[in-house]
Amino acid sequence: MMPAKHLFEYAVIRIVPCVEKEEFINAGIILYCASKKFLQVAHTLNEKKLNAFSTEINMDAIRQRLEAFEQIANGEKTGGTIATLPLASRFRWLASTKSTVIQTSPVHPGLCIDPHETMMKLFAQMVGWE
Repeated sequence: MMPAKHLFEYAVIRIVPCVEKEEFINAGIILYCASKKFLQVAHTLNEKKLNAFSTEINMDAIRQRLEAFEQIANGEKTGGTIATLPLASRFRWLASTKSTVIQTSPVHPGLCIDPHETMMKLFAQMVGWE
């Protein structure tokens, strides 16, 4: 008997050093699986790559924003009011269109057996390791 597959949705977190140029570097994954009550963020900050785009980037501010994504996904108090919302609402907020330095890709669906394993595979494919 094959394990049950679960519908999941994910978005890629992008760092856009200069919004006007629309160039970006993939920095993380947000994955939501309703049936498994799973919402997690995996991210990294590749400073060397970012400095190739611009040397005027505030790495500390970017790091704080990426950590805020994780805090919201985890429902931590430090994530503010958004972190208190139900999982689906938190995912929708995290994956919503933004025109700031941190943006997300369109949302993509898929099927998985283990959402965490799937998130880490997507992270390796889309972001890679620093």
